[in-house]
Amino acid sequence: MRKVLIANRGEIAVRIARACDDAGLASVAVYADVDADALHVSAADEAYALGGNSPAETYLSIPKLLAAAAASGADAVHPGYGFLSENADFARAVLDAGLTWIGPSPEAILLLGNKITARETAVRAGAPLVAGSDGPVESAAEARAFAEEHGLPMAIKAAFGGGGRGLKVVRSLDEVEEAFDSAVREAVAAFGRGECFVERYLDRPRHVEAQILADTHGNVAVVGTRDCSLQRRHQKLVEEAPAPFLTDEQTRQIYDAAKAVCREAGYTGAGTVEFLVAADGTVAFLEVNTRLQVEHPVTEETTGVDLVQEQFRIAAGEPLGLDGDPAPRGHAFEFRLNAEDVGRGFLPSPGTVTGFSGPTGPGIRLDSGVRAGSIVAPQFDSLLAKLIVTGADRQQAIRRARRALAELEITGVATVLPFHRAVLDADDFTDPDALNVHTRWIETDFADRIPADPGYSPAAPEGTRRTITVDVDGKRLAVGLPAELLDGWMRGVNGAAAGGSGHDAGTAGRADGGPAEADPAELRADMAGTVVKWLVEPGTEVAAGDAVVVLEAMKMETQVSAHRDGTLTDVRADAGGTVSAGAVLALIG
Repeated sequence: MRKVLIANRGEIAVRIARACDDAGLASVAVYADVDADALHVSAADEAYALGGNSPAETYLSIPKLLAAAAASGADAVHPGYGFLSENADFARAVLDAGLTWIGPSPEAILLLGNKITARETAVRAGAPLVAGSDGPVESAAEARAFAEEHGLPMAIKAAFGGGGRGLKVVRSLDEVEEAFDSAVREAVAAFGRGECFVERYLDRPRHVEAQILADTHGNVAVVGTRDCSLQRRHQKLVEEAPAPFLTDEQTRQIYDAAKAVCREAGYTGAGTVEFLVAADGTVAFLEVNTRLQVEHPVTEETTGVDLVQEQFRIAAGEPLGLDGDPAPRGHAFEFRLNAEDVGRGFLPSPGTVTGFSGPTGPGIRLDSGVRAGSIVAPQFDSLLAKLIVTGADRQQAIRRARRALAELEITGVATVLPFHRAVLDADDFTDPDALNVHTRWIETDFADRIPADPGYSPAAPEGTRRTITVDVDGKRLAVGLPAELLDGWMRGVNGAAAGGSGHDAGTAGRADGGPAEADPAELRADMAGTVVKWLVEPGTEVAAGDAVVVLEAMKMETQVSAHRDGTLTDVRADAGGTVSAGAVLALIG
């Protein structure tokens, strides 16, 4: 390998670009229009425009990614995580183009990336399992039948999903239909495939996973365990390594099952085998992620193994650069820094990062995809950066993490920093003798502890010159121009837009230009996003708390509920349209 195209964005693309530099490889970034000035673009040696702004027309477009590889002369592709990282068709297309695919084989991705066949593989490997459907369920009716036979709660899971997308937990039978439809929509939006299966949902379990590496020479190693139990909407927020407070028997089960599943699948590359550990100590296989994980840094910090470098070695046909299963040393936490408002139920908070200042000191690592001035686009994931803190043991790592989180400052968008700071003062998490959190702890035990963020007023960065990005034959070039020139141009553009016509949901004012008084009948959007569907028709009587419309932002769906009793009228936001935070969606009078 000489030059690696990074088929991703954000902090993982920055991480891979730096790994390429460490390995003496050239790196190529790709970018959507909104990402033209993103950190991952400047971190790579060169960058190419994909053209467009939606995931489908950019980072999910196989033809565009292959065209960028050809134009740049890249001879290898690293998919990062998310997007096409677990897409067997993409892996096959890369190989068919004569390029090196830095990941598992298309066959292994197809087998293990599909949660249904992964479950079948786990059965053959002798891994512990919970009851689940034998294959995809074709309709909400089939999902309901499974729930009636096996009981609730039940999980509806996208067969090709990951990262919490396309995963819905059903706790009453009347929720099945909407949960099934929502899981399918999220899966299609995030992964391009909508097949779903169902299985029994274990309440209040821990989420524990094993990091594996497997080469083409038959070597399979478990590079430690991680606990990822602190989650919201089934997406992880805090991870740690090694997974604490496991018995020797539980650890042995996890190691043995992870290796057996990978050997059964003929797996090569980096991957993660995930398990649930129930309150009674039972270990149950969950799924396999056939890619690098967001939380991989905590494993690197506690084992000394650079997982991206190992991916390069495996892709090049070399044996693993380690001898057996490395023993952990010390303890590490990863805090995902997402643009979400904790006090509003972790609602996405797109916007512009106006300030970003990281902590310093021993045991600190900050993997970021943003800097001051970066745009956080609503159509992409809310992850901005990751703070990784390592100590000699868990308690020292906690103390260092408190200090680091106190020093960290991010302004311009709401973030989950208040949650991270608060959780390090929660006895359930910091108890030196036990870990008393579980995968729904945030919703059930921690809810409403943090108030909603009052909001931000992003300001444009100051400076005498600013840099804009232009495309020349699809290749990115940075051009510096006087700030006054750019500001004048923007005022002209905004003025022209303001003079146009059109209906803006939520825009209101008096004739004298002042703000209009709030109408108590107005149903407003909690966040900026896209209107997915209305759940009730105009003229329908609704009660306060009833879900009436579904919004999507940062690849996650959120239901907006009626704020009072009344009749839904005057719908101002059509399905497929975009709305800003606070926009009026309809009236309930």
